[in-house]
Amino acid sequence: MAKAIKTVSTVVSKVEDLGNDTKRFTLVDQDDWELPPFRPGAHIDVHLGQGLVRTYSLCNDPYDDRRYVIAVKREREGRGGSNFLHDLVEVGQPISVSLPRGGIALDQEGTNVFLAGGIGVTPFISAIRHLERRGRSNYVLHWTSRGRPVLTDMIAPAIEAGRIRLYDTTAQAKPVIAAIVGEFAGSGLAACCGPAAMLKAFEDAVSAWPEERKHIEMFTPPKVIARSDVPPYELYLSASQKLATVTPDVGLLGTLDALGVEVPVSCGGGICGACRTRWTEGPPIHRDRVLSIAERQNELIVCVGDCAGQRLVLDL
Repeated sequence: MAKAIKTVSTVVSKVEDLGNDTKRFTLVDQDDWELPPFRPGAHIDVHLGQGLVRTYSLCNDPYDDRRYVIAVKREREGRGGSNFLHDLVEVGQPISVSLPRGGIALDQEGTNVFLAGGIGVTPFISAIRHLERRGRSNYVLHWTSRGRPVLTDMIAPAIEAGRIRLYDTTAQAKPVIAAIVGEFAGSGLAACCGPAAMLKAFEDAVSAWPEERKHIEMFTPPKVIARSDVPPYELYLSASQKLATVTPDVGLLGTLDALGVEVPVSCGGGICGACRTRWTEGPPIHRDRVLSIAERQNELIVCVGDCAGQRLVLDL
């Protein structure tokens, strides 16, 4: 039985130092074929070797199907992914990436209100380029940064058209998120990607909105990862026919690792979706921030997941 394709082999065709500790990487097929399609605001897992996997939003137009473009800000005190990309990745280097997933379900008629902090603008750049190419102007981006923002060259026409509001927080106050989204309480889509405080303000402002009208992108996992707090349960992997007991001290992800099962893990905090896995028997406990209610009916983010019953069956 043929195995499903999970990664795509690419080659780094361009590395640009944009300043402000940010680099832009362009990945292409090694034979210049089209790459698997993606939706506006989608992201990919970048496999950096030795088990290091990191998730980044694509910031080019989905119509541009021969490139994947990501922008990476160096996090000197981070978990190593951005430092690896900044220090060790060069033009011509092969890199495997996952198939693109996720994306923003844009409102076709109402206003799409984007709120970004710093490098959190990347998924919205993809969405804006998508809308602009289709001749649509039903969006506004509020973008805060400390000092000069990078990546403005990718959305220069939108800036000139006045559809992007820039806030240099070294010289002016941050925008009031509740006031911004409050203007669109009755219709449209609101989406936010940025630091934790910004996301908290956004979540509070749209707490009463229907789920389909709000979108949150997180690029930093919670500082405190939820640990297993449930009694031991049986774990059965239906594809590989492996059986084990998950105990609170090892947890689900640790048990999968002990069984020798390869599950791509990136954030380790339930925000990127890299380790989403199909489940067939449970019920599972969901602690992630990425799956929709519908997706949870048959998928589980295993890096933070657990089981509420005595037996969990995963399609692994």
